[in-house]
Amino acid sequence: MDHTLFLKRERYSRLFLSLITLLGWSVILFSFMGFQKVADPVVLALLIAFLFISEYYPIPVWRGFTTITFPLVFIIYLLHGLAWTALVYGGVVLFVNVLQRRALRIILFNPAQLVLSFYTATLIKNLLHPFITALTENVVVQGITEYVLVLGFFFIINNGIVDLVLMIRPQPYSLKMWKQKTMTELNNAGVSLVYGMLLYLLGSQNRGQIDVFSYFFFFSPLVGLALLSSSIARLQKEKKRLKLLFSITTELNQMLPDEEWLSTIKKSFNEFINVEASILWIKEDGVWLRRFDDGQTKKECELSPETFEKFSEIKIPIIYNDRKKDSGIAASCFDEELKSFIYSPLVIENETVGMFIVARSRTKSFEDDDVRSIATLANQMAVVIKTRMLFSEKEKRVILEERNRIARDIHDGVAQTLAGAVMKLETAGKKFTKNPDETIKLVDESVARLRQSLKEVRESIYALRPYPTERVGLTTAISTKIDSISKEYGLDIELEVRGAGFSFSPMVEKVLFDTFQESLQNIIKHANATKVDVLLSNQTEHILMKIKDDGEGFSLFQAMLKARNQPHFGILQMNDAADKINASLQIDSKEGAGTEVTITVPKMGLEGGNIVDQTHASG
Repeated sequence: MDHTLFLKRERYSRLFLSLITLLGWSVILFSFMGFQKVADPVVLALLIAFLFISEYYPIPVWRGFTTITFPLVFIIYLLHGLAWTALVYGGVVLFVNVLQRRALRIILFNPAQLVLSFYTATLIKNLLHPFITALTENVVVQGITEYVLVLGFFFIINNGIVDLVLMIRPQPYSLKMWKQKTMTELNNAGVSLVYGMLLYLLGSQNRGQIDVFSYFFFFSPLVGLALLSSSIARLQKEKKRLKLLFSITTELNQMLPDEEWLSTIKKSFNEFINVEASILWIKEDGVWLRRFDDGQTKKECELSPETFEKFSEIKIPIIYNDRKKDSGIAASCFDEELKSFIYSPLVIENETVGMFIVARSRTKSFEDDDVRSIATLANQMAVVIKTRMLFSEKEKRVILEERNRIARDIHDGVAQTLAGAVMKLETAGKKFTKNPDETIKLVDESVARLRQSLKEVRESIYALRPYPTERVGLTTAISTKIDSISKEYGLDIELEVRGAGFSFSPMVEKVLFDTFQESLQNIIKHANATKVDVLLSNQTEHILMKIKDDGEGFSLFQAMLKARNQPHFGILQMNDAADKINASLQIDSKEGAGTEVTITVPKMGLEGGNIVDQTHASG
């Protein structure tokens, strides 16, 4: 919507609100002139208490909530007149709105439009009263007819005022929203109609004096229904909130925190806490980056370094209820029609690693439950981000250790060989004229060393090339290796893949492939096997790979003793690699019964993808 048009419609809606507020409160103030002495103050006090409870605890109906207070308001009107009705009705609604911490204009508007609607409905009823008495002399029929008229006109006028406000204001008011509101109010009118008819039918029977106890027992089911249904609705809402929170946190624990990591839970989040806009900033390597935005936000907005410094200083959620008074340090990234904000920092170990901001178009629209829910979500996101950072740092250390190892190998191997070859060639140059035979021997030795160095250099270069899993992925790399081994050695190897979405971190794929490759080499060298079964399963809680052969098997105890004297024995290498990714390696083997190697990698939210296969591998 054009900003000028938005401001114009906002101004018109405020003018209309002010007009209705002025008219409604004029009726309330005018009612002071018509006060009469209360015949039974106890009954009035009871009805006021019931009216307050019914207003404060709305009844859940189809797709919404409603307050069924019309029967109470009407009985106050019958007993005490329009003046007391306007004062009591307006005062109770005003007090309830204050307790619910509504915006000031809403606190003043709600009681005004309700009183104005009821006042107008009674005026219309009074105008039609002569026609009603002319049609029938039955007092009960007259009473029910007048009740239906007041109820109908109250419903039409009240909803008409609200509809006009919602249509004039710049926020969307769709046909679907109108239908939902209308159905809610029709439910209200239906219950009020039934209660009003019972009021006249039961009152027409001569049952003695109508006292405070009569009113108490007649209206207590209505008030009890309001209390009970409202409590049940709140419990159901809290249950749904907790269920959605569990769903969101579960999804957060199973995904990579990349640029799209929050978009996958957008639907759950919108159900969890209804907001018009949200933005997530994350601090990565000391730099604040905008990682997610949804709703009415400004895509090109950039914050200053000073703003990000202030982000780092925020440690607890902050709520801003009115943009005109204060909207926080990042409100410029949200559309102007958004009025209230929550800034919820992502804090781990007293360090702010992110900032999650949500906004709504109404002032004072966030309650304490909303703040706690958003803070809980922010805390969960902070844990995921911190976990990702720790794993990233671990992978960097592993890469650095690998580089250092290659450097040591080159220094201790190739460099020493080249240095020795250079020294021998220098010596051969000096002895060339005096001792040709010794010179030839030295040159031959140097050439042999240089050839060995060339081989080592080529091996180092090959080791630095992209790993097979990096080029084609884990499943394809395993399939390619199986085809190669089967052709070269005639070994029957079957691969079974369970589950979908094999997209893991490079380190996990490398360790799985190395374990698979080392297991095949051991089978070829030692097992004398004819058949090998390979299982790769993407399961709910972990990734599982199993390599089983029908070969000779071996004693694991003897193999571990052998490993002490042969440090490069494959079992130790596989076990050390598994430890690096927090995986568990299990080797089951008996002499004459084959060997089964199983590696299980727990999911830490870094492997990517949701899992559909929960079948456990079996032999």
